[in-house]
Amino acid sequence: MVITHFGKQFFKVTFGDITLAFNPISKDSKDGGKTKFGSTIVFSSVNHEDYNGIENASHGDNVPFVVDGPGDYEVQDVFIKGVSSETEIDGKEYINTIYTLTLEDMNICFLGALFNADLTIEQKEIIGNPDIVFVPVSDTLLSPAKAQKLATSLEPSIIIPMDYDKKSLGAFLKESGSENTKPVDKLTLKKKDLAGKQGEVVYF
Repeated sequence: MVITHFGKQFFKVTFGDITLAFNPISKDSKDGGKTKFGSTIVFSSVNHEDYNGIENASHGDNVPFVVDGPGDYEVQDVFIKGVSSETEIDGKEYINTIYTLTLEDMNICFLGALFNADLTIEQKEIIGNPDIVFVPVSDTLLSPAKAQKLATSLEPSIIIPMDYDKKSLGAFLKESGSENTKPVDKLTLKKKDLAGKQGEVVYF
């Protein structure tokens, strides 16, 4: 599995001949939305231009399967669950979907634009025991302290912060004791790579 980051919560995850896109940035976003590639499955956690640029996860004749809300999905042997949560962006309320899926025997939890760190029983049950957690770190979503506490409580091997600016990332790295961690261009993972890791922070 190879994970690449394109700003905010826009990630590309590839394994074999399957490409996943998470929360692509729309061309209508003030953050640009200039990155574009073809995908097999595209996820959108919330219907906001920072996270719903489906057009930027499509290329040529490659039309992806769109996952944009709660429910159970199966696409090319990828099993996906989505559970709703409430969020607030720019003072407006939205529905955010938390996604979980398993790739190459690794359980992934993508929290999206989560606003409330206090998970419900249903959310906890669906999230289960993730190996990799993508967590928002932002003054407008989860604060660095809340993001670190929540991510750690899920007991993953790898924690990937997202949606951060320089200040919030620095605070998150300090909270997690990862100040000396260096950014990576991309993250390549196999199940065996997770052995012995507990809450290791990786950022881009």
